[in-house]
Amino acid sequence: MAQRSKKKVIFLILVGALLYFFLSYHIIFIEGDPRNIRLLKKSSLSLEYTFFDTRNRSNKSMLSIDILREDGIGKILIEEGLMSEQEERLILQGLGSAGE
Repeated sequence: MAQRSKKKVIFLILVGALLYFFLSYHIIFIEGDPRNIRLLKKSSLSLEYTFFDTRNRSNKSMLSIDILREDGIGKILIEEGLMSEQEERLILQGLGSAGE
């Protein structure tokens, strides 16, 4: 009986750790190679945009998502060569003026 309780506790701990991971990170699938996955730390615990695919999305549409922009998706797009720093600045300027 004690063995069964230990297994149950270990299982619950693993499920809790997995849930905490999903609450803490965005899992970004980068276009091109389906095995190219990047992790982006969330600024607060939530399940919003836990899984995000960049395929068939413009850089502007990705940067217009407040949560992802604030957590740093622009940096990932630049590192992956999907956008230049200049393009990011122009998009962010456009988004800033559109919100006013």
